[in-house]
Amino acid sequence: MYSWSESLTLTSASDWDELFTGLHGASRISVPDREAPWSARLEWQRSTAYGVALCAGGREVVRRETRHIRSDPRGTYELLVPLAGSAWVEQGPSAAELRPGSMVLCDIDRPMRFAHDADFLSVAFIVSGADVAARSPVAAGEPKLLRAERGLGRIVRQLTTTLHEERAQLSESAFDLACDRLLDLVCLAAEGGTDTAPAGQRATVEAAVRRYVRRHACDRDLDVAVIATALGWSVRYVQQVLQEAGTTARDLIRRERLNAARARLAGAGWASYSIAQIAHSCGFGSHASFTTAFRAEFGLTPSEARRRSD
Repeated sequence: MYSWSESLTLTSASDWDELFTGLHGASRISVPDREAPWSARLEWQRSTAYGVALCAGGREVVRRETRHIRSDPRGTYELLVPLAGSAWVEQGPSAAELRPGSMVLCDIDRPMRFAHDADFLSVAFIVSGADVAARSPVAAGEPKLLRAERGLGRIVRQLTTTLHEERAQLSESAFDLACDRLLDLVCLAAEGGTDTAPAGQRATVEAAVRRYVRRHACDRDLDVAVIATALGWSVRYVQQVLQEAGTTARDLIRRERLNAARARLAGAGWASYSIAQIAHSCGFGSHASFTTAFRAEFGLTPSEARRRSD
């Protein structure tokens, strides 16, 4: 059944907690001073399948932890669309600053931390996680940061805000139909339908990519698609960030594999393994290609490197 609210104004942080958690799920909410004057605003609409909510509140940190998810599972994803101010969201290995011009799609049933200042205003599009997964396994992965300034992201932003603004004029069937189309666009954007990587996030993403490659360099199936899926970004975004840094995923992977191989050639624990076995363990497909790459990187052959370590 479709329902919607007039603008609700709250003057108590405790009242805000109750309404916020009722809408978004059980969480631990921290504010600077619970006794201080509080000003918050909430407007929402929802059907059986979808929800849209506009929120504006004081400075707070929201933590939805494993214990909250166990006690209050929602089975939902939320697309958070900032309209004013800034916020910070962390979930798994992904973290991003949010401002107008960016959006993030998150799984509400995974632990997360969300913080914002008093001037933050946003609209959230709330959708079933099963519907997201059915449309796009990529969108259902790690959190997705989407650009909202132009192109497909701008259309997503405009449709989300228009759905909220026209809530009193919509029937349940019209609301659900519009939300169906919106979810299609969100999933398309999450799969790489955006145009360029947000400049403010590139350093964070580059560092996350480098960490992931170092940890997983020897995985034989490691490539840019695996990296992007694991970190919750589109392949296009990862490629753009690395291009700006003057490298590629392929080059990073090769370099980290060579570093791992050099360490193993010098390690006593690998002394009984042949060079070909070490090459294979580090993700190289052939001894010859490994030797060529090793010499180009370090100026000596794997055999020479092993002898020097004796």
